Amino acid sequence: MRAYLSVFRMRLKMELQYRGAMIGGIVCQMFFGIVLVALYHALYDSKGQAMPIDQVATYVWLQQAFFRMMVATDQDLYDKVKTGNISYDLCRPVNMYWFYYTRISAQKIMGSLMRGIPMMIVAFLLPKGWGMTLPSSFSGLLSGILALFFGLICMSALENITMAFSMRTLDPKGMASLLGLLMITFSGNLLPLTLFPDSWQKVITMLPYAQLLDAPIRLYSGEYPVSDLPVIILRQGVWAAVLILLGVWLWEMNRKKMIIQGG
Repeated sequence: MRAYLSVFRMRLKMELQYRGAMIGGIVCQMFFGIVLVALYHALYDSKGQAMPIDQVATYVWLQQAFFRMMVATDQDLYDKVKTGNISYDLCRPVNMYWFYYTRISAQKIMGSLMRGIPMMIVAFLLPKGWGMTLPSSFSGLLSGILALFFGLICMSALENITMAFSMRTLDPKGMASLLGLLMITFSGNLLPLTLFPDSWQKVITMLPYAQLLDAPIRLYSGEYPVSDLPVIILRQGVWAAVLILLGVWLWEMNRKKMIIQGG
């Protein structure tokens, strides 16, 4: 456990070095956030929706603030797979799955905090209907943070599954693009899941992607009552266990069949 904690701390410190990327990410996500809110204002002007525009704007800003948590990848691993340098990591006295799981978790956490906190501060200062609103209650805020933590566990597990497939294909673009499209669509980043038809929501909210950010945001905004937290945590926990077990199995199969060429 001490080794994984050391890896976690080192990855956190490494992420702190990319301040230029942080500033660029904040500007980029702020731009997209304003564009998306403007599009929803145009939609609401033409036809009203069940979800108030204030909640839609809050949903958009929280999705943008934690966008890094969804899309962060460990490029070092991809490079090591291509060059064969992953053989050095195989010599480490640690489990490779959990080694990279710890790395990607630290990367997602620090990347999100560095971009998300400044973005949310700015979003709170925007005019009503364009910026973020306060949480429905203090208990709703705590519930949202707890659900976000379990969402991070699911996201890191999904990322490790993408890496496992990349070890087989030696090209991360295909599988990463496919899983990225599913994640952006069904996590609510492309369109808040509350704007989907009710019949669709019954299926979409059961998928692992909805557990990443949609469920925490709904707890924050009060659309999900705090009393639903145990059910949400149970659903997230089940998906996390399934995804982790699948990832561990794939990594073990890759380790047994891995062939490294070169001198």
